[in-house]
Amino acid sequence: MLVLGDQLDASSSALDGFDPQCDVIWMAEVAEESEHVWTSKPRIAVFLAAMRHFRDAQRSLGRTVRYVELEDAGNTHTLAGEVARVVAELRPAGLVMTEAGEWRVQEAVGAAARAAGVALTVRDDRHFFCTRAEFAAHAEGRKMLRMEFFYREVRRKHGVLLDPAGEPEGGQWNFDHDNRGSFGKGGPAAAGLRPARLMAPDATTREVLALVERRFARHPGSLEAFAWPVTPEAARATLEDFIRHRLADFGQFQDAMWTEEPWLYHARISAAMNLKLLSPRAVVAAAESAYREGRAPLASVEGFIRQILGWREYVRGIYWHFMPRYAELNALGAQEKLPEFYWTGQCEMNCLRQAIGQTLAHGYAHHIQRLMVTGLYALLLGVEPKQVHGWYLGVYVDAVEWVELPNTLGMSQYADGGIMASKPYAATGKYIERMSNYCVGCRFDPAKSTGEDACPFTTLYWDFLLRHEPLLAKNQRMALQVKNLARLAAPARAAIRERAAEIRSQGGAPAPAGGLLPFSG
Repeated sequence: MLVLGDQLDASSSALDGFDPQCDVIWMAEVAEESEHVWTSKPRIAVFLAAMRHFRDAQRSLGRTVRYVELEDAGNTHTLAGEVARVVAELRPAGLVMTEAGEWRVQEAVGAAARAAGVALTVRDDRHFFCTRAEFAAHAEGRKMLRMEFFYREVRRKHGVLLDPAGEPEGGQWNFDHDNRGSFGKGGPAAAGLRPARLMAPDATTREVLALVERRFARHPGSLEAFAWPVTPEAARATLEDFIRHRLADFGQFQDAMWTEEPWLYHARISAAMNLKLLSPRAVVAAAESAYREGRAPLASVEGFIRQILGWREYVRGIYWHFMPRYAELNALGAQEKLPEFYWTGQCEMNCLRQAIGQTLAHGYAHHIQRLMVTGLYALLLGVEPKQVHGWYLGVYVDAVEWVELPNTLGMSQYADGGIMASKPYAATGKYIERMSNYCVGCRFDPAKSTGEDACPFTTLYWDFLLRHEPLLAKNQRMALQVKNLARLAAPARAAIRERAAEIRSQGGAPAPAGGLLPFSG
């Protein structure tokens, strides 16, 4: 039975019918999985620590686990090479696996099995609410795919947040309008935020941290603050902490951002779910129970459940429905290079310094930081989508390609031309000012589009509209923004284009007025 690094579920379909007398679990740590994109230390450590804990748990059940560690002699450092090596050594009657979470990995394992002349059985992944075949059936015959309609279908099918008549609780499916709050001047502390429960690394995890520091010293990111749940028990404790202390206010503040506050009201369970340490059914059930028992309001619970039952399932369906061509899409023809500061956090724009700095420190940023700070800037700058994809896949601890690629290429960069999102998520620096305190003390003014103190987000927003005006004019959801663009006189347009060209010529950010401030979160 082949178990990949994002399949650490003791009830995985790959383990169905496991016979301790003759079956063997195979797992391998290979450098390829940390180097095919330039992967951050926190992401590498999360995968390896969780894999080793899973190995030990399976061995405690009396099962034989054939486990290749990163520094073992003979390690070929590719999944295909290690599959070939174990087949040559054990000569199994066949290989069994749960379907992979990445097209590249599934193709590599399949090719290795064929080359070795051994049968490979690929089983459905029961972790998800919706199978790939069910999503294909949902998509069949539709001219346009939209998450909202899919979400309603899945909620009905699984009976989630429905009233006794089978209709949505509260009389509506979506409470997104109620979930767009920002903090006042007092910030999250004044809102009563309780700190998230963090997990101190155990002995196994500390060994992995030392290994990653030694073996991947040149990779980006830091392990100083590593505190991710890497066992099912720790994942359940993290979920319980969220449900008890932050779910009630999650809805109101899920889009809010604040300086040097990486966690806020978010659950910190996406990595555990994506590695299959935590079942999404258990997560949804816990959130719904909190609503039924009066411990969290409906808007918060619905907003949280929609991220799991809606977006998480939907993006997986999009990924497998459109791969492999999806990864090559570039509807806006973006060709700029990803700025170097995405790998260092050294940038004068405080919002980017905060979002990238915490990403490198923890391997984490919440969805608005990803969509409306780092992703928005890359979109407005015109960065080649595959470079943006490689960065997101490499730096975030919860990044597995099935979930990361559609969110990056589709939702964030609009590179799929509208398959994922009905419009580009383009905004000026005023959005960031409204949803955070990032602009306080920043030398750039989000209200200005030209001049030395103009916010690069605002400059590049208008430049984005100018560059793509013919395409955007065809999109009804962009009508107001295009209408505002029409009010710009020729001199203003020329000044915006000139300033945007300067930003691009300076590596994607204005030249600093003074020394850069390091991220201190």
